[in-house]
Amino acid sequence: MLPTLNDLVVNSWADLQQALFRDTWDGRIGRYRSPFVYRGLRSKEWALTTSLQRLGGEYGQLENHLLRNFRKYARDFSQPGTSVWNWLALAQHHGLPTRMLDWTYSPYVALHFATDDLEAYDQDGVIWAIDYVKAAEFLPAGLRAALRTEGSNVFTPELLEPLCTTLRDLEMLQQEPFLLFLEPPSLDARIVHQYALFSLMNSAQATLHEWLEQHPELFFRILIPARLKWEVRDKLDQAGITERVLFPGLGGLSRWLHRHYTPTSKQSQNPTDIDSLSG
Repeated sequence: MLPTLNDLVVNSWADLQQALFRDTWDGRIGRYRSPFVYRGLRSKEWALTTSLQRLGGEYGQLENHLLRNFRKYARDFSQPGTSVWNWLALAQHHGLPTRMLDWTYSPYVALHFATDDLEAYDQDGVIWAIDYVKAAEFLPAGLRAALRTEGSNVFTPELLEPLCTTLRDLEMLQQEPFLLFLEPPSLDARIVHQYALFSLMNSAQATLHEWLEQHPELFFRILIPARLKWEVRDKLDQAGITERVLFPGLGGLSRWLHRHYTPTSKQSQNPTDIDSLSG
């Protein structure tokens, strides 16, 4: 992804706070209510490609096979009903390659994912912010009407199901690419704690960052210099934005402790230095 005029480079924690909450004032109701969703990435060089696209090859032809087999073999473990959108959300949640991307309503959750990998601390991180309210204006007419009737700006599986029962139905709504946001069911505490939702394009081949380049008014990016990551990480930990909270369970606890007790330098093996990391 090439740099854009929408890029904000922050140089301090204070700069970062202003950038994270920019344009969140809603004068209609006199409240700070953000129209943005956020996605944090460990490297600013990473594009908004889906796990399905990262498979490479003829990935578009694999999508239905992946989902069909997931549904076939997952029935002993989960019962999300018959809706393809529930199944797609469940599959994305558990790591199946799909056309979905993970987003969050919380800028701090996005900030966590931009700073959670200590191996990427030599790289600038990035947070993408998309105005999901304005993005809904580019949906096909039938989908826009459904959202207006519901008084919503994003879909749930229950709202989308009567309009599109399959991925093929979604593709047939409009030839030109469009972006749709889907709130997943509360499959587990992880989705709840991460304030999660998913994006998907109507075509598996459509790439979100390329679509956004055609609609620059819908997004901005916050670039986080590598030198700022340790300060951001420590302050997020102090604020309770950690793997222990975002990934409830022993796995999240272990991930948090592993990162929390990792020295800032591999040469820093003094027990005093280790003790200073404890919370």
